[in-house]
Amino acid sequence: MTPSTEARGPSFSGLTSDFAGARPHNRLLQRIPADEFAKLRAHLRTVPVKVKHVFYEADAAINHVFFPNSGVVSLTSVMHNGAMVETATIGSEGMVGMEVFLGGDRALGEVMLQVGDASVEVLPSAVFRAEMQARGALFEAVQRYSQGLMTLMMQSAACLALHEVQQRCCRWLLMTQDRVRSDSFDLSHEFLAMMLGATRPTVTVVAGSLQKSGLIAYKRGRISILDRKGLQAASCECYATVRGHFDRLGL
Repeated sequence: MTPSTEARGPSFSGLTSDFAGARPHNRLLQRIPADEFAKLRAHLRTVPVKVKHVFYEADAAINHVFFPNSGVVSLTSVMHNGAMVETATIGSEGMVGMEVFLGGDRALGEVMLQVGDASVEVLPSAVFRAEMQARGALFEAVQRYSQGLMTLMMQSAACLALHEVQQRCCRWLLMTQDRVRSDSFDLSHEFLAMMLGATRPTVTVVAGSLQKSGLIAYKRGRISILDRKGLQAASCECYATVRGHFDRLGL
């Protein structure tokens, strides 16, 4: 599945700050002391984004990094035949563009907003690199987050190889609920299949089973989580493992 070009949204070139002074909801930016944040604020721009917005295509130059205030962003690997599978998700606890932190300047995969219209804080990559070289509070926050993201990607790879689709689906729904802070959110079978590395018919069967068990309601592309404890019991160990690691890191 390849996103339509209309989903790619506005260019982020030449942005100027429209920040009104309030702290953003992104938790990495919330960690910065007031004096450090005041210096960064002039370079930030708050931008609304819609579901299916593509932040980077695979191997695209990274000119800006993004700090989500809400929603769920998916990192995906794209095969030569156009097939895509999700490798990690990012919410308000993290940032999009970790390749820059690791010394790169091109996207390793396609990055797309999958759940919930959202807003992001946009920062030019050059400014972000300078902040990292300064080794201040933002560097420390991003460094800590990089550990959490690595754990998530490693656990996701193991989960995809070892656990059944229904267990993986429960894990993904729990993580999404944590990020959107709501019991209900919009999600198509097409996107859920891509995120789970499964076919649409398989996802339809899994969603039907979870609905029949009273764990979720799924109608017209909208999922409502009805029994979180039951969903946790039906999930694989990976949700608790990743959640525990992020909690230990203070993320």
